[in-house]
Amino acid sequence: MEPTKTTAPSGDAKQSAKPARAPFEGNVIFVGKKEPMNYVLALVGRFNAGAASVELKARGRTISKAVDITQILKNRFLSDVRIADVKLSTEEVENEDGTKSRVSSMSVTLSR
Repeated sequence: MEPTKTTAPSGDAKQSAKPARAPFEGNVIFVGKKEPMNYVLALVGRFNAGAASVELKARGRTISKAVDITQILKNRFLSDVRIADVKLSTEEVENEDGTKSRVSSMSVTLSR
C-alpha cells in the first residue's frame, strides 16, 4: 500500500518542512505571535487537566503580551491562580547574518 499525498485546497501537494510544534511542552507555554486568548485557553486547559503549576515564557516584544495573558487568566477565568514566581533574564541569540544580539526574556510561573 502506497502512502497517500494530501493536497491543499489550491491543489498543491502539502509539504511539511518542520513538524508542527505543540502550543505547550509539558507545563511550559511559549508566548508567540498568536492572539492572547489562545494562550489563556491553553493555560486554562493545562490547569483543568490537573497541572498544579504552569510556566509561561516570553522573549522580546511578547513580554507585554505575557503580562496581559496572566492578568486575563487571573481576572476573568481562574481567580484562584496565583503568580508563584517571575524570572527576568537576558538571552543571547544569533541573527541570520551571524551576529549576536541580546534579547530580554521573562518566565512567569503560575500555580493553583
